[in-house]
Amino acid sequence: MAGEALERVVFFGTPDFALPTLEALVAAGRAPAAVVSQPARPAGRGRRLEEPPVARRARALGLPLLQPERVRAEPFLAELAALRPQVAVVVAFGQIFPRALLELPAHGCINLHASLLPRWRGAAPIQAAIAAGDRRTGVTTMQMEAGLDAGPILLQEEVAIGAEETAGKLGARLAERGADLVVRTLAALEAGALAPVAQREADATYAPRLTRASGRADWTLAAPALFDRLRAYTPWPGLWATLREEPVKLVAARPLDEAPPLLDAASPRRDAPPGTVLGLAGGRLAVACGGGTVLGLETLQRPGRRALDAAAFANGARLRAGERLG
Repeated sequence: MAGEALERVVFFGTPDFALPTLEALVAAGRAPAAVVSQPARPAGRGRRLEEPPVARRARALGLPLLQPERVRAEPFLAELAALRPQVAVVVAFGQIFPRALLELPAHGCINLHASLLPRWRGAAPIQAAIAAGDRRTGVTTMQMEAGLDAGPILLQEEVAIGAEETAGKLGARLAERGADLVVRTLAALEAGALAPVAQREADATYAPRLTRASGRADWTLAAPALFDRLRAYTPWPGLWATLREEPVKLVAARPLDEAPPLLDAASPRRDAPPGTVLGLAGGRLAVACGGGTVLGLETLQRPGRRALDAAAFANGARLRAGERLG
């Protein structure tokens, strides 16, 4: 890729994950000629309009801010074209780019993706990596093309995933690493030192957008896999189950190696059907999982109530031996 001084960078971003990159661009003397973010949306119980984090930060930094409803709209494309951008930096923006936008900057659009592409293309790569039990992930800068996260790789940096790390904590680390990677990518672009590498389609995996239903516990999985999902879905959508047809959030848990003591003489064994409550073990509520494994629930929470430790929850709910969590 040809080298030239990059003086007109446009930044596209919306959530907290994009903030470190915006800050890093400004600190590196590459303050964007414009910041593009999503419009304010209703949020919270009151459904009040709330500005995205990137929009709020852009205003605080005194940067020009654009908030189009649709980036494919002609008025927005014309406004952006008038800036004559040399390159666009895109971090978790949230809209699909039309070809006209991809081709508008002189050096195209560079996307920061929170995985080691081509693994975990899509909307939720951080959660997908943890849920799959991956021990490593990373950040990638890529040249955007029409396909889903399928453009050539520019730079990558690998990051180890902590054994108990949640998506929230890993996301914060990847956001910081990604910010540095973007700055290095622009420096290499400016120096003409980038050598794009095509992704191997055969190695591609996909991380679909999460929904509330994504967090429902599947008790047929082994306990370690459920623990991975709990980490993956913290802080959202959370891992949850049902008790007597009412939802219960599983706030904290971990796999148990030993069979728990029985609630009473009639309590089921650890090879009971998945989802069966087995007993209290070391302050944890033991639940049978797939393959004869056991997950120890440490903290649980019903909607609108405070989180309780396992013993308090079991007492308050008057759990009976052999009850099933859905």
